[in-house]
Amino acid sequence: MTAPVVTGVGVVAPSGVGTEPYWRSTLDGELHVRPIEAFDASGYDTTIAGQVPNFRSEDYLDDRLAIQTDRWTWMALAATEFALADARYEVADRDRYHTGVAFGSGSGGVEFGQREIQALWSRGRRAVSAYQSIAWFYAANTGQVSIAQGTKGPSSVLVTDGAGGLDSVGYARRVIRRGTPAVLAGGTEAPLCPYSLACQTSSGRMTTSPDPRHGYKPFDVEANGYAPGEGGAVLVLEDPVEAERRGVEQVYAEVAGYAATHDAHHHHRPPADATQLTRCMRHAIADAGLSPGDIDLVIADGAGSRDLDELEVRAIRETFGSGADAVPVTAPQGFIGRLCAGGSALNLVVGVLAIRDGVVPAVGNLADPVPGYGLDFVREPRRVRVDSVLVNARGYGGFNSSVVLRRVSGLSTTRLRSRAESRKGGDQ
Repeated sequence: MTAPVVTGVGVVAPSGVGTEPYWRSTLDGELHVRPIEAFDASGYDTTIAGQVPNFRSEDYLDDRLAIQTDRWTWMALAATEFALADARYEVADRDRYHTGVAFGSGSGGVEFGQREIQALWSRGRRAVSAYQSIAWFYAANTGQVSIAQGTKGPSSVLVTDGAGGLDSVGYARRVIRRGTPAVLAGGTEAPLCPYSLACQTSSGRMTTSPDPRHGYKPFDVEANGYAPGEGGAVLVLEDPVEAERRGVEQVYAEVAGYAATHDAHHHHRPPADATQLTRCMRHAIADAGLSPGDIDLVIADGAGSRDLDELEVRAIRETFGSGADAVPVTAPQGFIGRLCAGGSALNLVVGVLAIRDGVVPAVGNLADPVPGYGLDFVREPRRVRVDSVLVNARGYGGFNSSVVLRRVSGLSTTRLRSRAESRKGGDQ
């Protein structure tokens, strides 16, 4: 069956606005978790987060739209523009029904919602904005991007917490296989306001360290919970035949496999074993037509809690068997915080860039791996050819998702670039 190809990516992250700034910072191992600045968080157990610096709505959208939307939507609109520009994909140049939108979501427009609730209780119902009902809603990003770009293809929102970024790609793959030429997928989050922080800390899964260096530390002996973060990524996914027909000049990778399972155990306690996450990984690899030995890199969920990290390590070991210690494992989100659905979307970008550049970034903020884990955690950027990547993500409550990205064959990046260079030479 058709494996959609990734032809464009757009990033808004604590470590950089734009794909290349983000990628340079990630490879440089820069830590971008810092004390929360948007409000006084001193009364909360968690006081650090990954924040996108100097991100202003006026730089990316009209003021009239900005007052109708939340910060997470501003980021989605910006990341979408970056991704479309990267893919050189003009929605207006084709049938509007040929492009869909599917985003993952975990928190919605919480900052906008908190502001309107404060207005309700302090000044009464007439003080509540008419935009409240559409600004906080989980589907706001899907709707606003569709309106802004004029897309009329199949669209959706996947509300599976941290797994949402991968699930949006799984949905997009199904839609493309059913005949829609292109889908914008991924997700962004902006959950850094008092109300949202109060909700997140109730999980008991967040770091209480005030020092970013000792905060979110996936797979480390010091792991003590995650630091939240804002941002995410949008990817342009296309049917490969349609992409070639329109003369694409770059193809990052193909979405070769996808799977999702659920622990069906408890609304917040993890299961005693890694059965369902293991099933998810195995199914995604099989769906790609591969075996575990074909995977060159695992981008882990990296929850940053000792029990959840141990479960993921167990799942990786059960999936790869005797070869588990030979496959590199990374989780660069330790540098920027856990961005919920935006984080899993961003890890897909890490995967396609690792394929493109032949370099794997380090596990973020990892100083001392737990000795018993026995995996090949990437400690510094590693030069290695990457053909197939397994990306994992988990959502609060038991969601598990995995995506396999693979270097393209048939629709060749090299061939497309050569064709593009020939066209450029002919124009001179």
